Amino acid sequence: MGSLLARIGPLSHALVRIVAGFLFACHGAQKVFGVLGGLGGNSGATAPLFTLLWFGGAIELVGGTLVALGVRTNIAAFVCSGQMAVAYFMFHQPKAPLPIQNGGELAALYAFVFLFLAAKGAGPLALERRSLR
Repeated sequence: MGSLLARIGPLSHALVRIVAGFLFACHGAQKVFGVLGGLGGNSGATAPLFTLLWFGGAIELVGGTLVALGVRTNIAAFVCSGQMAVAYFMFHQPKAPLPIQNGGELAALYAFVFLFLAAKGAGPLALERRSLR
């Protein structure tokens, strides 16, 4: 079992990057374009242009896409991690001390997944690993 897990380790790294980036980009698309259920579950609703929520959505959309594709992954993941830390401490933590109490589980989880990707890089199946020659 251990050798099987060792062989799929790099692939699981890529899958975590791709899935986390894609789902993060979907959150951004909701805020910026009002698609996929829209902002707050209101179809077509978007964040007001150039507000904190809109900038957060733009970071989610662009950063999530870059992470999913594996382009400038370290930088994009670091920015996304920071954005989720800010979101957690601004909007969730004041409600209660623990993520399970304040609804901040997703923000906390994204912050740490993106921090992992910022530290470890894109892994396999990333566009940044392809030679441009």
